[in-house]
Amino acid sequence: MLTAILSAFLGGIILNFMPCVFPVISLKALGLLRHQGGPKAARAEGLAFLAGVVVTMMALAAILLAARATGNAVGWGFQLQSPLVIAILALIILGAALNLLGVFEVGLSLQRAGEIEVGRSSLIRSALTGALSIVVATPCSAPFMASAIGYALVQPPAVSLAIFFSLALGFAAPFTLVSLFPRLAKRLPRPGAWMDVLKHGLAFPMFGAFAWLVWVLAQQAGTAALATILACSVVLGFTAWIYGMAQKRRFREKPHKLLYGATVLLLVAVIIPVAGIIQTGTPLPDGQTADAVQQVKWSPQTVADNRGHGKAILVDFTASWCITCQVNQRTTLSTDAVKEAIVRTGTVYMVADSTKFNPDIDDAMNEFGQGGLPLYVVYPADGSAPKVLPQVLTPSIVVNALNQASGKKA
Repeated sequence: MLTAILSAFLGGIILNFMPCVFPVISLKALGLLRHQGGPKAARAEGLAFLAGVVVTMMALAAILLAARATGNAVGWGFQLQSPLVIAILALIILGAALNLLGVFEVGLSLQRAGEIEVGRSSLIRSALTGALSIVVATPCSAPFMASAIGYALVQPPAVSLAIFFSLALGFAAPFTLVSLFPRLAKRLPRPGAWMDVLKHGLAFPMFGAFAWLVWVLAQQAGTAALATILACSVVLGFTAWIYGMAQKRRFREKPHKLLYGATVLLLVAVIIPVAGIIQTGTPLPDGQTADAVQQVKWSPQTVADNRGHGKAILVDFTASWCITCQVNQRTTLSTDAVKEAIVRTGTVYMVADSTKFNPDIDDAMNEFGQGGLPLYVVYPADGSAPKVLPQVLTPSIVVNALNQASGKKA
């Protein structure tokens, strides 16, 4: 248990450097740089961020454990298997990007001219940044983290929650430590006019995250959901613009209640269509071919039918919302070296797509002690025990594993 707790803490620290968290790095970076309120205010922001991370992590862990207790085979990142959650996250990310561009401001009503210092709005923003960071980070599993989560999912609730708590502490540690120790914060550049340029520039990684989530939604729920989310995005952008004008007029002229009323109506116009996205869309295509490599749709029965019949099996447990999976696909699995090895060794290449919820996939991952994606398993041609490959792949790792599993040399 102590090993799992330590692994979760280390995995949480490493998770900060994984591509899944990159979209919210902009928000965390601005929080680090916004330290003109002094050491006391910086500590308050750091603790608010920590609270947002821990509360959100424990809430997700509690929902996950409760779902598993009722017999549902769900795993790490389960919320991103829901088209509705993906749609809501996409709109939140879009709103954050528009905020960074200055279309509207969060907490502007709490500020006055000459009083742009850390206050209650900054604490709320830091806490929400921590919460958003955890929700967006769940598609990834960092080194040390997957085995810890896999262990947590088969333990009593108290042990499981302790492991997830350690993961949250590790994830929040870098930002919180810099905030708590002024000597570290002094090494950061001082605030100035350049921060506005940086703030606007950092909006574009958020737009990238929005585009990725829209793509995932299209994979999950089809073109009807895609049309809905795009229409909602346009209305949300217009809503943010209207709200921004209302904020500015409140300080320059008399309050314009009409603009605020229009904002509320437009937000309702955004929210109502999103609810329809929860409906199931068109299924994902399977059995696709790329060059000479045939992708076989994974199922427990398909593995059983092909195992031990003189052919090695490579199973790719993946999902559209798993960024690490997509990176491995581009840098390793789709390379000519790996494709040639699959064909030369006669390996059966199976894809277990968890973009949509599939209890069989989660059950299989639990059997291998893995709580999150990606997962790569090679079954030897002679039917012996399968081998789990590292989560971060290179072509040589896969080629060597296929050579060994098939009993053939390069």
